Amino acid sequence: MENVVLLADENSKVWDFTKKIQKYIQERYLTNTEVYNLPISYFRNKEIRFDSTGNLRKKDVYLIQDSSKNPQDWWVELLLAKDMINSSSATSLSLILPNMLYSRQDRKDRPRVPLSARALANSISPGTNRIITMDLHAPQIQGFYPATTPLDNLFSSPEVVRYLKENHSSFIENLLILSPDAGGVTRASAFLKKFQEHFPDNQNFDIAFAIKERPKPGEVSDNIRYVGPSPKGKNVLIVDDILDSGGTLIRSSDKVKKEGAIKVAAYCTHGLFTKGLDGLKNSLEYILISNTHCQELEGVEVIDVSSVFGEAIFRSQEGKSISELFK
Repeated sequence: MENVVLLADENSKVWDFTKKIQKYIQERYLTNTEVYNLPISYFRNKEIRFDSTGNLRKKDVYLIQDSSKNPQDWWVELLLAKDMINSSSATSLSLILPNMLYSRQDRKDRPRVPLSARALANSISPGTNRIITMDLHAPQIQGFYPATTPLDNLFSSPEVVRYLKENHSSFIENLLILSPDAGGVTRASAFLKKFQEHFPDNQNFDIAFAIKERPKPGEVSDNIRYVGPSPKGKNVLIVDDILDSGGTLIRSSDKVKKEGAIKVAAYCTHGLFTKGLDGLKNSLEYILISNTHCQELEGVEVIDVSSVFGEAIFRSQEGKSISELFK
């Protein structure tokens, strides 16, 4: 790992995440990994520019991008940084995108709309050797990336189950895992499998899902249907990839409470909180997120997944299996 460089914007929220990755690799594998600052500045008209960073010649560069930035800046910075790194004679470039933005429009659900996930793939794939992300909004997005730029989609579920086991053991004794939409059933099933692995003698785990309607993007109607075993007498864990406004979680929580659920909590990998916390706090026992989006808010429990990325980077660099991380 001597020729490996972790590259991130020192003035962004992802810098601390990057330093945690460095610390994990150093402590776990007793090997040094350098961290370089990606110095970002602006022209007077707000165009993004990069100043000189450390020497990248013959280095394997892992660029770690901060998704809590303005999404448009996030995308343009990726393109400019990619060009800068490749122009610096780096041996290889891997993009570490803990939260991959522009993933929610991955299919043509209306006439004359762009496939934003495909447009992103087409723009960041050339000149990139590998992309690593976590809990991709839709796994089929991986199909937008060519074989020459493999995309590794890491899962946070093992870390979440460990966290709940250590911090909220009573909550998960009689647990129903709820996907807030039919598209998330695969994700909920993965959580169920992990709970069963950690608690082989507990037969009280089950899954269900809700069917919701969206009048327009970012809004959820009050007409939510519940499909699955009764939540009566159960604690319910709602699992999702993105927490945007929180409307889906609030309505899903209200629905299962009316059906007799005891306590309701939620885990969402990428916590955006575009409408704040007030409604969520009133509806949920616990609100859990990961630190992929670098958000820390009072009343929200943050699960650190930097070690998962650190392990993935090490395995990628050493030619070892990344799929072992899923076990």
